[in-house]
Amino acid sequence: MQQENQLLRFTTAGSVDDGKSTLIGRLLYDSKAIFQDQLDAVEASSKKKGFDYVDLSLLTDGLKSEREQGITIDVAYRYFSTPKRKFIIADTPGHVQYTRNMVTGASTANLAIIMIDARKGLLEQTYRHSFIASLLGIPHIIVCVNKMDLVDYDQGRYDEIVAEYKRFSTKLQVKDVSFVPISALKGDNVVDRSKNMDWYEGSTLLYALENVHIASDQNHIDCRFPVQYVIRPKTIEHQDFRGYAGRIAGGIFKAGDEVKILPSGFTSTIKSIELDGKPIAEAFSPMSVVMTLNDEIDISRGDMIVRPNNQPKVEQDLDVMVCWMSNKPLHSRSKYIIKHTTKECLGMVKEIQYKVDVNTLHRIEHQESVGMNDIARIKIRSSQPLFFDEYKRNRNTGSVILIDEGTQETVAAGMII
Repeated sequence: MQQENQLLRFTTAGSVDDGKSTLIGRLLYDSKAIFQDQLDAVEASSKKKGFDYVDLSLLTDGLKSEREQGITIDVAYRYFSTPKRKFIIADTPGHVQYTRNMVTGASTANLAIIMIDARKGLLEQTYRHSFIASLLGIPHIIVCVNKMDLVDYDQGRYDEIVAEYKRFSTKLQVKDVSFVPISALKGDNVVDRSKNMDWYEGSTLLYALENVHIASDQNHIDCRFPVQYVIRPKTIEHQDFRGYAGRIAGGIFKAGDEVKILPSGFTSTIKSIELDGKPIAEAFSPMSVVMTLNDEIDISRGDMIVRPNNQPKVEQDLDVMVCWMSNKPLHSRSKYIIKHTTKECLGMVKEIQYKVDVNTLHRIEHQESVGMNDIARIKIRSSQPLFFDEYKRNRNTGSVILIDEGTQETVAAGMII
């Protein structure tokens, strides 16, 4: 897979007023990803507010005015590209009460940018967002020490923050953490190198985003193909065609491979794999394809095609870390719809094991309920066996969502331990 064509999804997180919107505005502006009329509007707004500079945070600020009108805001997505890569940014709110929004924005990200104000250092939100990034299995973190212009580009202050973050991050399960000193307002080290910090020898933020290695972030070892839809056209031309459509959740599939169908346990071989109606030699995560088999086997939505010698766990009892997203608290014995890959079934919460204090990472045991934005470890029993891997091994087959039966509201995002 060519790096030039790769899509990098990243999320920005930090405390309120750490400069997330300004950073995104600066990335869009300096990488020439905004239109002239957008820039003119931002310049006019900046003048109206009496600023003597262009306030690039206004490029994402449609959000803030929406929030003032009392509209609920999930996550703002921004898209831009450079000759090297395409990017989708999930701009997540900084407030504690929006933890669930951070989880939504970060759940599909390859990388998280954690913003730290050089004047304030590490705050409660820094710990919270870093822990959530680690919990969600985001493989790469870039810590941006922002507002360096307000501490006179002091190397000593930057080194202090880096040392403190490194001490904290030893508790997290993140393999790749890097640091960049920036000023989003002035543009130092965002897209262009800073002349004010000649002591910094690392790369700019955009260079790091363009060159971070994400090809191996997907699990290409364990073959997992949850069937989403069975295609039976029954036309004259395709009288006996039976194809299985879905998105590959792991591994590499090739025509001729021996496969096993769960839950039936029948085996067959792959006859063909098609993408956009054309046959392809091999398919891997996260491609959406249609697969045909050499044997007529009864397969339906929610079944999974795997390799005979490499199978997921097939169980009804799950140990799950959840971020609770509903106003209505979670209690033991509550029943919910469990959605896992393409399968839906009923489930019951057997036990709340503990909640996590996100700031200290300590466990709070003997809890009767879990409230909105809490993160907790619970035991669930599903009405049907699920085919899953641990979340840290495969984010696609290791994640579940819980849905309220009555309202159809998504009440929790869960990571299978």
